[in-house]
Amino acid sequence: MALFAMHNPLVLTFGILGNLVSFMVYLAPLPTFYRVFKKKSTEGFHSVPYAVALLSSMIWIYYAWIKSNEFLLITINSVGCVMETIYLVIYIVYAPKKARILTLKFLLLLNFGGFGLILILTHFLTNGSKRVQVLGWICVSLSTSVYLAPLSIMIPNVLGLIFGVLQVILYMIYKNKKRDAEELKLPTHVKPNLIASTDQIQPVSILPLPIPEENVEVNDENADGKVEP
Repeated sequence: MALFAMHNPLVLTFGILGNLVSFMVYLAPLPTFYRVFKKKSTEGFHSVPYAVALLSSMIWIYYAWIKSNEFLLITINSVGCVMETIYLVIYIVYAPKKARILTLKFLLLLNFGGFGLILILTHFLTNGSKRVQVLGWICVSLSTSVYLAPLSIMIPNVLGLIFGVLQVILYMIYKNKKRDAEELKLPTHVKPNLIASTDQIQPVSILPLPIPEENVEVNDENADGKVEP
């Protein structure tokens, strides 16, 4: 490490600063798990980001062990492994049964199966500088996925918010148009229905109408024709 500090003082300086920042990142979930411990409930939190962070720290330690003069990487990622393990233990203790089982399965699949697969493939399929290069890319990918893991929760909620706002906007637009269409169908004026009461009914006298003489003669002839001889 002395040779590392003498020939690359800037690298050492930024390495220490990077470790300090990484340590602060590992401390970030402390308020969350303090609340989990206090309320004895995970309150719907997910364990995926912490499992991915644990795998990332494990791969970084393997990378630093293969590559020489990487003491800073070993120290900070060892701290990360310990802290992420503590977070996961607290989560498993206070999580509901279904979430606890899913977390244990995910840890077995990702942190044990995934790490073992990476260890075997890089050991038998690569060697020397090629192995270091492949592990470096894997470490970068996992470090990026640590920050992308919460997006699995964020993206559905953001999409739900967007579609909800669109529904409200469409409702506000077409609500007035529907009301206008209903108003056009209604009559402009209404004729009152008058109901006459019995007090208003007056007797009406019916007078016989005068019958024309021609009609009288025709009726007499018809009557005479029907009389038998």
